[in-house]
Amino acid sequence: MCERGRSLVLAETPSVNGPWMDKTLSADRRADLVLQEMTLDEKIALLHGNGMPGWPRAVPHANPCLGNGGAGFVLGVPRLGIPIIQMSDAAYGVRSSGDNGRYSTALPSNVASAASWDVAAACAYGALIGRELRAQGYNMSLGGGVNLTRDPRNGRTFEYMGEDPVLAGSLVGNRVKCEQAQHVIGDLKHYALNDQESGRNEVNAIIGKRAMRESDLLAFQIGIGIADPAAVMCSYNAVNGDYACENKYLLTDVLKKDWNFKGFVVSDWGGTHSAEKASAAGLDHEEPLDDFLGDKFKQAVEAGKISRAEVDDHVRRILRSEFSSGIVDDPVKKSVVDVEGGLEISRHIAEQSIVLLKNDRGILPLDPAKLRSIAVIGPNANTGMISGGGSAQVDPPGRGATKWKEHVWFPSSPLKAIAARTPGATVEFDSGADPASAAVLAKRSDVAIVFVYQWTSEDMDLPDLSLPENQDAIVGQVAAANPQTIVVLETGTAVTMPWLNAVRGVLEAWYAGSKGADAVANILFGEVNPTAKLPMTFPRSEADLPHPRLATPPAEDRGRRGSGEAKPTFEVHYDEGLKVGYKWYDA
Repeated sequence: MCERGRSLVLAETPSVNGPWMDKTLSADRRADLVLQEMTLDEKIALLHGNGMPGWPRAVPHANPCLGNGGAGFVLGVPRLGIPIIQMSDAAYGVRSSGDNGRYSTALPSNVASAASWDVAAACAYGALIGRELRAQGYNMSLGGGVNLTRDPRNGRTFEYMGEDPVLAGSLVGNRVKCEQAQHVIGDLKHYALNDQESGRNEVNAIIGKRAMRESDLLAFQIGIGIADPAAVMCSYNAVNGDYACENKYLLTDVLKKDWNFKGFVVSDWGGTHSAEKASAAGLDHEEPLDDFLGDKFKQAVEAGKISRAEVDDHVRRILRSEFSSGIVDDPVKKSVVDVEGGLEISRHIAEQSIVLLKNDRGILPLDPAKLRSIAVIGPNANTGMISGGGSAQVDPPGRGATKWKEHVWFPSSPLKAIAARTPGATVEFDSGADPASAAVLAKRSDVAIVFVYQWTSEDMDLPDLSLPENQDAIVGQVAAANPQTIVVLETGTAVTMPWLNAVRGVLEAWYAGSKGADAVANILFGEVNPTAKLPMTFPRSEADLPHPRLATPPAEDRGRRGSGEAKPTFEVHYDEGLKVGYKWYDA
């Protein structure tokens, strides 16, 4: 066991006075100078991670106490002043804070922030995450998701920026640019075509080169042009036959040559499948372990199968990123998170992200002076709002670690937020567990506000876009009982709305973060004007999608990966090409 907090002491690097510590030199020059001093073993140690909490094994020679409780760490070169890289997932806030006895602000989900269409908000989003990463002892972010919404059933849609490459690329670029300005290594992910989670380790995405360059890759190109990111994460899936993390066309021809990307390519966790092929294709760093870019890599170098020049290119890119991001010159020192400041930013971005989908006969904004009774209805609408799961999950305050794919509700109470703005009205709650009971409450109230949710997560896709747990029936019966019904959607993606014609108002609040209930209440009562726009198309039904049936892997082949023998077992054909989302519907 490691002592709590001991990792920070062990991770410190001594003061070094080598010529590469001259801050007036370019990051490229400083990287070259360090590279000349390194041994082969020191170089290879930079090419892989050293495990993470909960992973089946650790790298034998690495001290796990050097980790910071995040997604992984990379050994530094203390004698040369090169620090340890401490990584954390940070899609909409810093992950695992509950497990590590820390605190993180939850921002609205990434797709919610995209609904603001606001590059300044994207910058504030990234800067907040960068500050909280450093306060918790991290110097590398694993946020920056920008996969396009080709299929809204994708469980990670909430982590991305919608369906338009110009919007998505512009926003993720400004997010990562401002994140890195806090002196952390930023990355864009998941490169590329990781547009579904079903069979993500074995799906082969088939698409023409022009189509991908003008759609998914264009989003990355724009984001990289704005942010100049220190890293890009390659994805689990294959593209046109080769896994993304050993795909020469993606990593070398497009990313490093056409776009002149200067940073390093890091694999998604367990997404490396080879040493020689991956290295030649342009993979620079394997996570979370050394399955391929450790001893196997060294043996290939010593046998002449991987050239020393190839090794040096990988290492130079990592060193350059450490200098360009500022983590060498401005080492991380743990500090206290600005809780109140973070909550204010989260609330403000949530207000800019809430989309007014329907406002029949101007039912919104509600006038508190005219309301005597309000029904607040929906699962957990008295206590909290839902958040997105998987590696993006932010732990709410006041509780410990969350479990993988647990449904986590943030303690942001719609009931309390609405009651606070209507002191002259009676505000009552019903969970909707019995729709008939909810309808009775709605019938005796001036207005009924129904909060419904749809939970999504990494490592799963939705079977369809309908609301789970009989929530359509709740809305239907409440609307039949009270024509003055408003629905607030807490979703990670598009949702079907069979009751749409029966209700007066609909707000899309997405996963609204630490202060979501206050943001929703401010919109409902007119304290904030709703200005957000959808960054993705909401189909009327799954039959309207380019691919009505989700491509799924053959059951007998599921899970084959990571052994060096992994191969795609099924295909998804993106024959809609560059016509993603609204372009497809328009065509």
